[in-house]
Amino acid sequence: MKILVIEDDRATADYLTKGLREAGHVVDHADNGRDGLFLAAAEPYDALVVDRMLPGRDGLSVLEVLRATGNSTPALILSALGSVDDRVKGLRAGADDYLTKPFAFAELLARLEVLQRRGKAGGPQTKLQVADLEMDLLARTVKRAGRDVDLLPREFQLLEYLMRNAGHVVTRTMLLENVWDYHFDPQTNVIDVHIARLRQKIDKDHPVPLIQTVRGAGYVLRAPD
Repeated sequence: MKILVIEDDRATADYLTKGLREAGHVVDHADNGRDGLFLAAAEPYDALVVDRMLPGRDGLSVLEVLRATGNSTPALILSALGSVDDRVKGLRAGADDYLTKPFAFAELLARLEVLQRRGKAGGPQTKLQVADLEMDLLARTVKRAGRDVDLLPREFQLLEYLMRNAGHVVTRTMLLENVWDYHFDPQTNVIDVHIARLRQKIDKDHPVPLIQTVRGAGYVLRAPD
């Protein structure tokens, strides 16, 4: 692989470039966000390793600009910030994976190999479909049986998460952490309210409901048998 490492800490950068080259990869290095963005936009890379806290332009900003311009190079964020909220922000900024410092080099290498396999399997997923429910992630549109479904932003996020995990039960905690980005009181009814609204828009007037409640566990979006 040809890998760009964007890391301002000299010791970490040397450790990464040495290890990646010994593993047989070609490595370029930028020690600030501005130069990293320039290289990532100008050169074809198989993967990016991006520190989150960078001088000139932070790592999240680098990824946001790249994704906004259509650059889909797989990116792994390295950061000492490891809370759920920090990881979610990194992934939503355009990262494909997030690894907290300190890290084991073997794990970083394995994660990069996974990103490479994903890239070979095809570009980023832009459409989701379960039965007659369709979601276009780029156009931000949803259709059920060919008819447009008008969703609010949070409803869209909730449905996207359910569709990405179609056929699998998702718990309330999973929804709170991945859709709302916060650790709510487990007794809050925010999920129930949004699920009820989503059902009204997705399942109303259709003979087979897709969004199902799994008593004592959570919810599942499942195609009919």
